[in-house]
Amino acid sequence: MIAQLQGKLIEKNPTNLVIDCGGVGYDVKISLNTFSSIGSDEAIKVYTQFIVREDAQLLYGFASKEEREMFNYLISVSGIGPNTAMIMLSSLIPHEIAHAIQTEDVRTIQSIKGIGVKTAQRVIIDLKDKMAKWSISVENLPVGHNTNKFDALTALVSLGFDKKNAEKALDKISTGEDTVEQLIKGALKIL
Repeated sequence: MIAQLQGKLIEKNPTNLVIDCGGVGYDVKISLNTFSSIGSDEAIKVYTQFIVREDAQLLYGFASKEEREMFNYLISVSGIGPNTAMIMLSSLIPHEIAHAIQTEDVRTIQSIKGIGVKTAQRVIIDLKDKMAKWSISVENLPVGHNTNKFDALTALVSLGFDKKNAEKALDKISTGEDTVEQLIKGALKIL
């Protein structure tokens, strides 16, 4: 299994990357979220999932371990294949999908192209328990789905700070356009 690739970015498209690792060019399928997360730097690192089918061997790449983990959860649901999972991850970030599953928000999941009511319900039923076990609960996703604020909150909780205190600190300093690093540094000064 190939868990990650680190090398030189040769080609970048909305649906795939070509990464040169030691003279071998790997074609890696990606989501739109990963596409927007990856800069145009030559040096690149992506987390991967290798899928072997009867007719193909495919490599899927992700900018974060969380996105790869969500991909694996999604493909474990009957009726969701790797391509559908990539469409889901292109439409919503992993924390938004987890939040929709935890709150049983069928409408949000159904809003993704190719996902009907029955499939959305199956995703919720199959993954609700697994989403509750994620390292940080996404019950109270920050207002406006500010992903930088949420990422900063996740980092602070993983450092051992109380979630409610961390949220209060982030609310005090957040201007809505801060980077994750700025939010964490500002919150650490308060905490």
